Amino acid sequence: MDLRRKEIGRRLKAYRLGSGLKADEIARRLNISRSALYRMEDGEIVKIETLDALAQVLNTSVASLLGVGVEYYPKAGSYFERMRQLEAGADQIIARFMPISFLITTPEYGGHLRQMLVEAVPEDGSRLQALAEIDTVMAILRERKAASRQPRIVSLMSASEVERFLQLGLIGRLDLAPEEQARRRAAARREVEHIIDLVVSPSPNVEVVLIDEILPNMAFQLFQGRKETTLAVTPFRISEMPNIRYGVAIVTAAPEAVALYSKLADDLWTRAVKGPRAAARLAQIVARVAGNDDAAERRLTSTLSRPKKSRY
Repeated sequence: MDLRRKEIGRRLKAYRLGSGLKADEIARRLNISRSALYRMEDGEIVKIETLDALAQVLNTSVASLLGVGVEYYPKAGSYFERMRQLEAGADQIIARFMPISFLITTPEYGGHLRQMLVEAVPEDGSRLQALAEIDTVMAILRERKAASRQPRIVSLMSASEVERFLQLGLIGRLDLAPEEQARRRAAARREVEHIIDLVVSPSPNVEVVLIDEILPNMAFQLFQGRKETTLAVTPFRISEMPNIRYGVAIVTAAPEAVALYSKLADDLWTRAVKGPRAAARLAQIVARVAGNDDAAERRLTSTLSRPKKSRY
């Protein structure tokens, strides 16, 4: 029962962070103190009437706050906070992102991501709100990356998506100057070279496999714990041409949904290229996109031939 209350509190915090409302404003609307709101987020017993009022303020449902069936997240901030919570309790995460999982990017990727997100914001009346949403998402992503406890990650990557990632570079829009586009492609290449490092230097905490087929345009994660597996499916995208503004993510522990996605993940892993073959395939993609860039090819040759120390 204590665990269930804490889970309700975690969902409440996720929805609050994604709402754009200050804790003081939510407390005022509910006619409670801010400290009372924080106690609810820490797992204090909440009356059903209070939950109903909270759901209305946060534009969600009591069922989603309770975690009954499916949790729906129309705000990226709420979704990524929920991811942070689930990661903290998971032993293993199976991640299918487009093209790479944020948790295994380089330390520099966060700066590139913020730049891409800002570039993607239109110059209209929604800009200030969108920039505030970006700050919320980036704060949560930094917290996820800095977590002291990191579960094992199995990352399912698509070869065609990696190639598109390299061709476009780390961009938020297409109308950048040619020299800036070249810099962004170089930054994307460094991220893929970092992935090659991870494949070349196997770690008990990270496994990257490569699927050499066209995959459906969706991202999902399976958070596997000792007692339960939770599924998250998201339209939000934090790679090239990112999207954190539109879509509805879902989180559920429903057995049928978990079983179907677990089978999908197993099928993808079975068909994937792994180990040295995956590293060589990624190197071929980088070399092809880089074209006549001999320096890039020399870096790749060096990466594949020298022994590595695990970064995890």
